[in-house]
Parts: sequence; structure tokens; C-alpha cells
Amino acid sequence: MEGGEVNKAAITIKDVAREARVSVATVSRALNGHENVAEPVRKLVLEVAARLRYTPHAAARSLSSRRTNTIGVVLPDLYGEFFSELMRGIDQVARERRQHLLVSSYHGDQEQQGAALRAMRGRVDGLLVLSPYAESPGFLTDNLPQALPTVLINTYLPEQDHPVLSIDDHAGAMAMTRHLLDVGHRRIAFISGPDLNFDARERLRGFRDALAAFGADAAGIELPGDFDEASGHRAGQELLAAGALPDAVFAANDMMALGCLYAFAQAGVRVPADVALAGFDDIPLARFVHPSLTTMQVSIAELGDKAMTRLLQLMDGNNTEAAGDKQTLVPRLIVRDSSKPRNEP
Repeated sequence: MEGGEVNKAAITIKDVAREARVSVATVSRALNGHENVAEPVRKLVLEVAARLRYTPHAAARSLSSRRTNTIGVVLPDLYGEFFSELMRGIDQVARERRQHLLVSSYHGDQEQQGAALRAMRGRVDGLLVLSPYAESPGFLTDNLPQALPTVLINTYLPEQDHPVLSIDDHAGAMAMTRHLLDVGHRRIAFISGPDLNFDARERLRGFRDALAAFGADAAGIELPGDFDEASGHRAGQELLAAGALPDAVFAANDMMALGCLYAFAQAGVRVPADVALAGFDDIPLARFVHPSLTTMQVSIAELGDKAMTRLLQLMDGNNTEAAGDKQTLVPRLIVRDSSKPRNEP
């Protein structure tokens, strides 16, 4: 340290403030990622804190600020590229704001979801919750910690006062179905998601509405799925066993589309020469399979980024939005090789 040595075992926030020539309050705001600190000052404080090897005492900081600098994230699952991409977006913003994440998965079990939410009380400063249940949405409300800043992701609550960020699944499914119809496919099979999942229901509704709007020349075939590769593979095998393949298959997410693609490849069925194929989500793997997968691009990491940013606004009191505001991301059609018309090379 310039002007004298400091005992590194006893470095305090006052030492950092003295070395950086700013106030203790400014050091605290810079280290906690608050927005009301000029960027050059923030960089200076972080450089000085790193050089002095200053480490805030977590327990003391929590007592003085009543903050844990920890965000709770409650998800139905951690498996799969959708949740990996969602967490990537959440984590990027959390690291920028020097927040820790406490992540819990309830594996589709509502009782476990309730236990996970209750376990967050007193441990986190805010909550991000993804709860896809279309039935009994009040179960979620009953277990959300009161007065804790909360942002919901892809969560259906008819009456709620929390901000919600979601995907327009209905519009996305309609756009994909119209694309398949526009390139000449008339018999289209749809692999649906879990029955109690609100996203799955909205995508199925969009598929049905697009077919109905097209008229009697279009026909739909519906098969069950569970948003994973195995259920997509089973659906593909079921279509193969039926004897006459449809013109196209639209899976309600990319993971099921990839499972179906594998079933077709095993049977020597060519995509798209024999049957077109499409998915939903645009997971990173979708562009690297052969043929590359036509899909609806959701920008999953952006969804996580926006949800985390919105939560931090609530926590900082910079809430310019109305309570219970909703932001909807509209998916974008990404046409790749798997849905080319049959007469194209």
C-alpha cells in the first residue's frame, strides 16, 4: 500500500476506502454492484480491493445491510439445454452484480417445489421462479415467501402481483405450423409436451389454431411427449410403425425433435426428403445436427438475463414498472435444412 504497509490479515473496508480515496459508502456500493457508482470509480475500488486482498465478512455484511447478496432460483429441472441456457443468462447478470446464486430443482413435483420455496426464506434477497404447471397455480402463490422480491419466468398465474417474463408459445407454434403449411406440407404430426405444462398446452393450442385457420386441406396427428429426447424417439417410432409417414413432424421442443430425428435415422428415413421435421426453442445443438433443425428461436439466455435484471431492479427499489407487469418474448422462426420442401435439392 502506498504510504505504508497494512496488515493483510486485518484489511477492512476503511483501508480500501483510504487507499482508493473515496468514502466507505462508495466502496460498499461498488463492491455490492449497485448502479449509482461511476464506472471508473467502480474499477478503481475493485482494483484496490483485489490488490489489498480485501474480502468482505459475509455475516457482518448481512447483519449491517440486511442483505445476503444471494438470489434464489427455483426451477422444475436442471437437466437439458433449455435450463442450461437459462442459467447462463441468469448467472452472467449475477456475476456482473456480484450476486451469488442458490439454485434448487424440484423435478416436476409440486410438493418439492413448495419445500424449495419455503427453504429460501431468510437465505436470499430475491427469487426467480419457473413453475410451468397449468393446473392448481394457487399452490405456487401459497408457498411464495411474503414480501420477498420475486420475478416469475414462464409461469402461469391468472391473478398475481409479481413481474412475469414469458415466451409467446401460442404465437410461436402458429408461426411454425404456418411455415410447414406454406412449404407444401398438409399432414403434420405434432409431438406435444407434458399434459400439465402450460407452455406445452399453449404450443399445442397454437398448432391446432393454425391448422383450423388453414382449412379442411390440412390434417393434424397428435402424439404424447415429455419434453425429452426419449419421448421424441418413442413418437418417431410410433409414426414409423403406423406405416404411412406424415408430410412433416413438429415437435413442441428441440429435444423431442432430436429424439425423433434419431428414430428416423435408425430406420433409414431421410429428413427432409421423406419427412420434414421442426422443433421449438433453438437450443445450441439444433444448428449442429444433420440436417440442421428448423425451429422457433426463443433466446433462452436472454430470457434469464432479462429476468435477473428485472429482479435486481425490484431489489434496488428502481421499480419503474407497475406491479405485476408482464414482458413477453416473441419467438422467431429459424428455417434450416430439416424443413425444406421435398422438391428442393
